[in-house]
Amino acid sequence: MKKSLVTPILLVVFLASCGKGEQGAGAAAGGMPPPPEVDVVTVTAGSTTLTQDLPGRLEAWRTAQVRARVEGIIEKRLFAEGSNVKAGSPLFKIDDRTYKTAAAAADADVAVAKLTVDRYRPLLEIKAVSQQEFDQAEAKLKQTEAVLAKAKLDQENANVLAPISGRIGRALVTEGALVGKAEATQLATIEQIDPIYANVTESNTDLLRLRQAVKAGRVKRSAETRVQVVMEDGSIYPHPGKLLFSDLAVDPNTGSILIRAEIPNPEKELLPGMFVRIRFPESIADNAITLPQRAVQMGAQGQFVMTVDKDGKATPLPVKVGGMSGGNFMIADGLKGGEQVIVNGLQKARPGSTVKPVPWNTAAAVPTATAPAAPAPAAKQGN
Repeated sequence: MKKSLVTPILLVVFLASCGKGEQGAGAAAGGMPPPPEVDVVTVTAGSTTLTQDLPGRLEAWRTAQVRARVEGIIEKRLFAEGSNVKAGSPLFKIDDRTYKTAAAAADADVAVAKLTVDRYRPLLEIKAVSQQEFDQAEAKLKQTEAVLAKAKLDQENANVLAPISGRIGRALVTEGALVGKAEATQLATIEQIDPIYANVTESNTDLLRLRQAVKAGRVKRSAETRVQVVMEDGSIYPHPGKLLFSDLAVDPNTGSILIRAEIPNPEKELLPGMFVRIRFPESIADNAITLPQRAVQMGAQGQFVMTVDKDGKATPLPVKVGGMSGGNFMIADGLKGGEQVIVNGLQKARPGSTVKPVPWNTAAAVPTATAPAAPAPAAKQGN
């Protein structure tokens, strides 16, 4: 009975083992896995605008210091710190009782002086008063009117108004503070930051290099005035600006030239004092080759790109970078056109390995001003 049970069990085990062996043999006969896909761009030459990224600092379009124009004690602060204010809106209230009294006294003096002039005028016609006495009365009237105007102006200045529209910062004085004792005390600062200025400096050496390249005919001067702001995280600010001017003189202390650009700032994201990079058009090069920054690698012998040859194998080629065109590198040497350069999937493309090139979907790529990609591990350059 035991023998009859063992025989069917051994038969089942044997058949199962045969099935697994046939599956393994089928997998082995199926061949190697397909080559990995890599995104490539086909190198083409054409006209391109060379750009340059320069560090700059943002500055408010207009800045006004709110100052006390009369002496007195601050009674009230009439604005919220950090809020937007309009030109002419009240900001501070200074105790004006002294100025009201002075204005009232000056007004009474004007009334007396005017009454004297009115009384002397008919007397002058009948020679009851001399011309000198009448002239003195008129001079006295003008003097008292000037005093009255000054008293009224002081009374008005006790109400400190916003000189411009914009965003006001923190209050520099508090209620109860004595202001304007010896000078016009600064009370707050208002800044207009839409648009906003970007001040950048360009090296005189770079400017001379550009002029020599233009003179030699290698590039042409760009007439484009539009600029881009590159944020600290490498992203491009959505609102392009425009170049306003560049200084005609070189700063003897830094050897650089000041360039100013105007940037729209409707969302108030850009703030005065921020450091940014300004990307502006520098020149136009014909028959130029450009590649995304991520395609250019750095090896032991310098910069190179990974290409896909006619046999579908990954092959490194040494290149030289000649400048920037937006977020792309301009290739000065190493490529002639027609090469398939790997942009994405470099970690799959070892030198000599077989890969499947797929056209890079540039529409799906997010344009950023990132730094060049990290060096490819264990990559060797070809000659």
